[in-house]
Amino acid sequence: MIEIDGSFGEGGGQIIRTAVALSAITGEEVEIYNIRANRPNPGLQAQHLNAVKTVAEMTNANVEGLKLRSKRLRFSPGSPKALKTDIDIGTAGSITLLLQCVVPVALFANGTTELTVRGGTDVRWSPPIDFYRFLFVRAISEMGCDVEISLIKRGYYPRGGGVVRVRVKPVRKLSGFFMMEETVNDVRGISHCRGLPAHVASRQANSAREILSEHGYRTDILVETSDENGGGLSESDGYGGERVDRSVRGMSRSRKRKSKEGVGSGITLWRNYKSGSALGEPGKPAEDVGRDAAFSLLRELESESTVDVHLADQLIPYIALSDEHSAFKVREITGHLRTNIYIVEKFLQKKISIKKEESFIIECCD
Repeated sequence: MIEIDGSFGEGGGQIIRTAVALSAITGEEVEIYNIRANRPNPGLQAQHLNAVKTVAEMTNANVEGLKLRSKRLRFSPGSPKALKTDIDIGTAGSITLLLQCVVPVALFANGTTELTVRGGTDVRWSPPIDFYRFLFVRAISEMGCDVEISLIKRGYYPRGGGVVRVRVKPVRKLSGFFMMEETVNDVRGISHCRGLPAHVASRQANSAREILSEHGYRTDILVETSDENGGGLSESDGYGGERVDRSVRGMSRSRKRKSKEGVGSGITLWRNYKSGSALGEPGKPAEDVGRDAAFSLLRELESESTVDVHLADQLIPYIALSDEHSAFKVREITGHLRTNIYIVEKFLQKKISIKKEESFIIECCD
């Protein structure tokens, strides 16, 4: 049995998600102790329970300690099997964090997994759904993964109400991820709001465009607004052939009342495998939201990296599961990245190296 110290490194939920996913894939029993021991609300939280329960269902696992605020979890999996189900995380629990745990397991299942997940799509302390579908999913598709993410409705803090459909086909073999040089492309993005005046999303986008233009970057930012039913509108498309699923159910140009669930706004920007994002807050001008996202992206663009700090840690389990050479550059070694390396090296006979040059080179060889 593999033992994992849940207080290692950043000491958060990522330890649970990565360890449970790798346990399910490798068939190795795992025990995680000191779960979130140094956090203000230690132990397992509701969104962690949902992720572990889903993977347990996929693997017919025996699980001990799967309860709210538990500081110890033992997970004994069987073989991953395809799953077709609905998952309701509750309120604005992060959909993308749940998918971090479930998707890698689904890739090694015995058939296609289809999920409808309800919760938060754009909430604090988690990857926004547009980062997940336009950067992360695109990155693992380079490795041979076939994952489809359809955004049905956005959900914001605190009420959530977001809906995402997920389809994952099993992968025969994971290719390596080699990204040592960056190509020059326009900055793309999506600025969105729900249950708010349409000009909120437009102002976010215009602010980001202005700043990026001042720094010499061309932009193609889609503006998406949604009524109380989740229907969407857009002012601009593009994406050079990239499919953008706007899920325009109940499209309407009128907004009779503010949505009772998930009113909010945000913007995600990206170029290649670098991104920046920001969420709206009560009292925060839309221009400041766009500005924050633009400067977040500029920190990445002006470095020598080829992958941003958020994508880097999420790729670690995938490059370790591949039998091929992987390498990419990142501007900073985060606690999340070190944590995932720690867990991966517990489960797999792989060494992930970090080399410092103008940026940090992350490399995994067979």
